[in-house]
Amino acid sequence: MIKTRRSRWTALALLACTAPASALLNPQALVWPEKPLPGQANAEHSTPAQPVRTNDDLAALGARNRLELSVEEAVAMAVEHNPSLSAQRLQPLIAGTFAAVERAVFDPSVFARIETSREVAQRVSEDIQQNFDVRNDGEAARAGIRQTLPTGTELELSLEQDLSESNRSPRQASTRVGLTLTQALLSGFGMSSNLVALRQARADTLASAYELRGFIISLVADVETTYWDYLGARRRIEILENALDVAERQSDEARLRIEAGTVARVEQAAFAAEAARRRQDLIDGRAEAARLRIRLLQLISAPDTLHYERAIEPSTEVVTDATPLDLPADYTALAEQRRPELNQARLDIARNELEVVATRNGLLPRLDLFVTLGQTGFARNYGGAYENLDGGDTYDLSGALEFEYPLGNRAGRALEQRAKASVRQARASLDNLERVIEAEVRYALIEAERASAQIEASAATVRLQRETLEAEQARFDVGRSTGLLVAQAQRDLLAAELDRIDSFIAYRQALIDLHVADGSLLTRRLLDAPGELPPTLPWRD
Repeated sequence: MIKTRRSRWTALALLACTAPASALLNPQALVWPEKPLPGQANAEHSTPAQPVRTNDDLAALGARNRLELSVEEAVAMAVEHNPSLSAQRLQPLIAGTFAAVERAVFDPSVFARIETSREVAQRVSEDIQQNFDVRNDGEAARAGIRQTLPTGTELELSLEQDLSESNRSPRQASTRVGLTLTQALLSGFGMSSNLVALRQARADTLASAYELRGFIISLVADVETTYWDYLGARRRIEILENALDVAERQSDEARLRIEAGTVARVEQAAFAAEAARRRQDLIDGRAEAARLRIRLLQLISAPDTLHYERAIEPSTEVVTDATPLDLPADYTALAEQRRPELNQARLDIARNELEVVATRNGLLPRLDLFVTLGQTGFARNYGGAYENLDGGDTYDLSGALEFEYPLGNRAGRALEQRAKASVRQARASLDNLERVIEAEVRYALIEAERASAQIEASAATVRLQRETLEAEQARFDVGRSTGLLVAQAQRDLLAAELDRIDSFIAYRQALIDLHVADGSLLTRRLLDAPGELPPTLPWRD
């Protein structure tokens, strides 16, 4: 199992989504360790704990010209304020509405109709061969409830009332209660085919949750990576400033020695050139730090009171120790369960399988059974007709079968072939994606191991380069070396110190990339988001 060190980070922002179609919760203050996954043991080494700050503390920070920001607080602000995430978190809500629309197909509905009519006509009497007027007045009302069931059944229960009055016949009212059943016997029969659209919509909702999780992972990784880049740039500026001070001091000392006649005049050029080079490096370093500061401010998207001109002071300490990493198979097993892309690809397969079910059912002929049953009461008014509903033998019963089949059914066969091909394509894509992700995990693990080894190696390089510089300076003081060699040793020490900082930053970023590759970044950061585990699809069980 993976034995990743718990880093006792302080976190303010947690992000949570209810069901697949919910938005993120507001960040809350809590301690943010690097969460161990099931079976992980606590590591011996840990990073220094950061002070816990509340949302009010963050707001107070934003009100000052200088923003002291830890990596946890940077993630907190990004989770709460990043506009791209605010837009993306609405996608599961939107996708959930499509599932609700498909579910509404099986909701019962009520209906009602009221009608009145009058007819005036002339008829010819066969007895006297004269025309006479006929006037008919009628009223009708119909109400009921109907529902479509996933079994392919349509039910309708209705109540009808009619009243007719004519100058040639007595007034008559009727009340009828009827039940109509329509059942698909071939095409459209069964829950498996009739629930396809609803299940596909629910799969799309789950897919949008995995898409949201992938977006959050990318955002958190981007924020953390940028933060470490900015912290490294600040540390490099400090090293370059110290190097510039040393180079200028050496140049001044060389000038004094030249004036005293103990050193040749040509020796000052090497020290002056080294100081000029350090000024160039410092200009580039400050520009890079300014660029990264703007990028970090853009990602955290702090409130309007915090503009791009605000300074950022990183408060997270650079960790100089590294923990042992686990076997590639352990990280690959995590990726199999937690990579959003894999889980989304599995949903694509399930969705295409549902399409096969629908198209296979579409190959069948259409054969529907219709059954209608009714009971009617008659009287001279509505009340009497209603009372006579349960008396007498006035009922109606009818049944019918309707058959339809397109000759050749070319469209149905083409749709089935397309659906089956889509399933095979989705499975092949999943297999390829699994191989690609396994390679990504192994690449990230190799980089993490390299960065871990570089921490110790760079420490040795700095120590040896410092000894080399001290020795070269000592030889220069007794006239056995030149300013050029001292400047070269100084430059080598500077490069080693910069590499040392780069190794720290590279290790932290390599761990981020590794945890992105195995899909565990949000879990380790205690950030709650939908789509942590593979989808559960009841219709496939």
